[in-house]
Amino acid sequence: MRTVHTTSVLSAAAAAALFASLALAEAPQAGKPAQAPETSKVAGGLTPGAGPPLFSYRPLLRGAPATRVGGSTRSVGARPLTVQVLAPLETGYTTRERPTVYWYLSDTVHDPLELAITSTASLEESASPVLEITLQPPLEKGVHALRLEEHAITLKSGVEYQWFVAVVTNAAQRSSDVVAGGSIKRLADGEVHARLDQAPEAARAAIYAESGIWYDAIEELSRRIEAAPANAALHVQRAALLEQVGLREAAEFERAAGR
Repeated sequence: MRTVHTTSVLSAAAAAALFASLALAEAPQAGKPAQAPETSKVAGGLTPGAGPPLFSYRPLLRGAPATRVGGSTRSVGARPLTVQVLAPLETGYTTRERPTVYWYLSDTVHDPLELAITSTASLEESASPVLEITLQPPLEKGVHALRLEEHAITLKSGVEYQWFVAVVTNAAQRSSDVVAGGSIKRLADGEVHARLDQAPEAARAAIYAESGIWYDAIEELSRRIEAAPANAALHVQRAALLEQVGLREAAEFERAAGR
């Protein structure tokens, strides 16, 4: 998995074009998300016995409005390309000031990729993105990460932020961008942290997921994968988590990585 380090800033005009292109982005995936296999649970949501332990993501607000966009496949040149943000269909939560956000590319990208984060706290704040960066190609197929701690970006508690990634296939025609986006909101949750104090490292992702803290769950699991990329069970766990929020293509990639 590649972690973003590049920090070149977009021009104001390019940023405006990026957000204008979202009107043409695909609608969120319809239908009921796939569910993880049923498991008999023990502390931390882990399952003893054969096979990797699986756990369930339980949204804090069931039935909340969808905020994820994109995820459909478009042709880029002669090849299809899917861009998916690893986010739930509705607003996802974090307890961290500087979380990590992840996205998936279905193929190697040979065009620049732009990433932007904006605040929805006020019209003035939303007009000035919190972060804008451009990543230069090539960008490999698979899961990519942006760590806010590496960019000195801090999320305010109780404020919802929108974030987007866009593959810029034609800088003169931004409607052709392949765009995906989601939303994230930071909250304080002492109950979760109290449970974490008593839990082993292997149970942390499960505790976050079952508490509805999506971004912390996916970050905990992804950091373990970075430390042990050949651990098939971890890839299967991440695939099961992605399937629960309807990110089937990214999940299939993870399952293949776990074989």
